[in-house]
Amino acid sequence: MIFTGRRRSPLAVVLLLIFCPALGLPTEAAEKPNVLFIGADDLRCDLACYGHPLVKTPHLDQLAAEGVLFKRAYCQQALCNPSRASLMTGRRPDTLEIWDLPTHFREVDADIVTLPQLFKQQGYFTQNIGKIFHNWRQKIEGDPASWSVPAVMHFARHDDDQPLLNDNRELPVNLAKAPRSESRDVPDSAYFDGRIADLAVKALQEVKKKQQPFFLAVGFWKPHLPFNPPKKYWDLYDDSPITVPDNPQPPKNAPDVALHDSREILRAVDGKLTDAQIIELRTGYLAGISYLDAQIGKVLAELDRLGLRENTIIVFWSDHGFHLGEHGLWCKTSNFENDARVPLMIATPQMQQAGKTAEALVELLDMYPTLVELCDLPSPGKLEGKSLVPVLNDPTQSVKPAAFTQHPRPAYYRKQPENMGVSVRTPRYRYTEWRNFKTGKVIARELYDHTSDPGENTNIINEPTDRADFQTAVKLLEAQFPRKPGGKD
Repeated sequence: MIFTGRRRSPLAVVLLLIFCPALGLPTEAAEKPNVLFIGADDLRCDLACYGHPLVKTPHLDQLAAEGVLFKRAYCQQALCNPSRASLMTGRRPDTLEIWDLPTHFREVDADIVTLPQLFKQQGYFTQNIGKIFHNWRQKIEGDPASWSVPAVMHFARHDDDQPLLNDNRELPVNLAKAPRSESRDVPDSAYFDGRIADLAVKALQEVKKKQQPFFLAVGFWKPHLPFNPPKKYWDLYDDSPITVPDNPQPPKNAPDVALHDSREILRAVDGKLTDAQIIELRTGYLAGISYLDAQIGKVLAELDRLGLRENTIIVFWSDHGFHLGEHGLWCKTSNFENDARVPLMIATPQMQQAGKTAEALVELLDMYPTLVELCDLPSPGKLEGKSLVPVLNDPTQSVKPAAFTQHPRPAYYRKQPENMGVSVRTPRYRYTEWRNFKTGKVIARELYDHTSDPGENTNIINEPTDRADFQTAVKLLEAQFPRKPGGKD
């Protein structure tokens, strides 16, 4: 079973009963495990513990060895705001009606209880350092109701992450040549994530002094563009055989609506990258992951140094995946596996299944009910995910038959989308329907068999390899995303 609280001697329990009321804290709260909630931005499963042959991620690999790694975890939409809103509220994008970047979930439901807000209500000290919620474009910055103290380093544009030096020396030259890339010989703290790690270390030192359990959310901005890790992380890949992707063309028979314009990268080069630029961008992405890994390592090392690990649940996640030229796509905003699949690890104190890998299909919105159960909190209701505690206890188990992802077209719309792509991932298939947003009419379909085509290079919708499995996928999709009347193709 999973241990969800620190073991205490009978004398310690007596002392807690005596002193906790004097501190004004519920006795039960003092027994609760802490939560270290670590997020990444635009990170696909390019980690050594996920089998990537070149990337260097020793600290996340060690975390995987101490917890359960979820091999098939999926975001609910491959775009920052809807993914994070879903994750942090436990509700799907369609329930929130949030599929864009600007909409704040409080506009949809002012009384919604977020994951950290629930912990705060139950006596936890909650703190946000870095990007956890989306950095909305309105005046609302973050979500004050979720945190015991104001969030810091949570609101900016990614392009604001310019190198800052504490001394007066001249900024080293940028050695990178690819668009939206930077390689300068500067310390980690020159960029956002280095400073976030430093603040998280200080925050752990402060919460150590509190007679109160904590929920510390640390949100890193990398490996999101621009690809600007310090030079020493680029240097890690000097001798790595990084190449252009082996599937640079759109999937065979894929409908045009499944693709997008890759504007985050291609707007900088008038739509065309050279092979040298592609290789440098792919190198910069891996360097950014190693930079991220190093910052996480600093936080975890301090957690150990302070003796907090023995009563702290650690969760690591990314908001969505990423394309690096596969299928001719860059960045996110699709329903393909590269965008939908994300890394997810959970490590609990004295975990019995440490180092195990779970094949279960899971979703990011499952984290909310999982932490509610692990910390024995009352559920706020209306949660649409499933607790992953059964999988943490036995990684061979499963809690749901499929995972669901969706994305609108246009990918970045103004008033409402023209079409919505809804996608189901079963153990064998990814099946996607593109529907007119107003009428529900199906305008295109995709089917990819992951047993024979894990790269999703051929749409076999007209020739399913197993019709029974395919029909199961269709029924699962229709159950999760019911068609509007008249929406049959």
